[in-house]
Amino acid sequence: MTQVRLQHISKEYESGKNIIPDLSLTINPGELLVLVGPSGCGKSTVLRMIAGLEDITSGELFFDDQIVNDMPSKARDIGMVFQNYALYPHLSVAENLGFPLSLRKVNPSEIKKRVHEVAELVGLESLLDRKPKQLSGGQRQRVALGRSIIRTPRVFLFDEPLSNLDAQLRLHMRAEIVNLQKRLGITGIYVTHDQAEAMTMGDRIAVLNKGKLMQIGTPQEIYQSPNNLFVAGFLGSPNMNFFKGTAHLEVDSIHFTEENGGAQFMIPKSVRITESSLPQHITIGIRPEHCSIHPFEQAGPMWKTSIEQSEYHGHEMILHMLSGGTRKSMRLPVSDMHTIGSDISVHFDVQHLCIFSTETGERL
Repeated sequence: MTQVRLQHISKEYESGKNIIPDLSLTINPGELLVLVGPSGCGKSTVLRMIAGLEDITSGELFFDDQIVNDMPSKARDIGMVFQNYALYPHLSVAENLGFPLSLRKVNPSEIKKRVHEVAELVGLESLLDRKPKQLSGGQRQRVALGRSIIRTPRVFLFDEPLSNLDAQLRLHMRAEIVNLQKRLGITGIYVTHDQAEAMTMGDRIAVLNKGKLMQIGTPQEIYQSPNNLFVAGFLGSPNMNFFKGTAHLEVDSIHFTEENGGAQFMIPKSVRITESSLPQHITIGIRPEHCSIHPFEQAGPMWKTSIEQSEYHGHEMILHMLSGGTRKSMRLPVSDMHTIGSDISVHFDVQHLCIFSTETGERL
């Protein structure tokens, strides 16, 4: 198993555009690390630098203890799967699978043996004689996966490999990729803009924004304890609710007033929050599943609002409200039905409140 380490890596193009200013990141041996972020955040550029398809402007890239900055891509021993399948249309499935070994002048009998082993691994045993045009999207992606692993590379690199598949097939292929990576024990780096893929596939997630690492951790750590407003708002569907406004620290609570005539509520003071550490302008964050509807007598943070929209999802209802000029959401059991336009009072689970500095975006 190989450790991949990026040490103060930067990427700047001749135009002067700085895509990756300074990135340090370690991918542990045998883990699947997901690089996630919005389009243009630099995640594919990072992957291409690891692959040797992009030059590194500065910094050092290690495979274990070996610096590979100047090592050509073909010598890095990587298996890469792209968004487009990049299959040779005139070759059969068997020939596509065996192509990397043919380039290395491997004995034909050994190629045939390895092709059948890999075909069984990715479920293509009955399709070896077909051409790519005779395959479905999922089958083509399996061929691309099989071709990347036939050499048992040191590192797997996945660049949004499921983007061209329909929703149901993507769910299936997500599980297949994770199972395959774990069975082979090969270090993997997976790039996606899809937060669902990141949350369900990665041993750890690295969230990027404008070429900078915003946070890295397990899916649970990233979701439950976001370091900043960007991470909190990027992961989660519906998004975390944000209340932007002013705060005043009182003896045993924080009095919060949302901007634009929005919600007002009292928050029990955390022992970690002091007069000096609490800025006047803060943003309160709470996820939809940590909101509930209760009688007005219940203690704790509460705000009055009305239902603007409701969504039925079979196993749950999602209600949407407006407050302070922005949309807020709440998850409820299907049995807890409410009509559009109804006045409600929403309570927060204070154990899951996040408080951010509006100015810096950092969590307090």
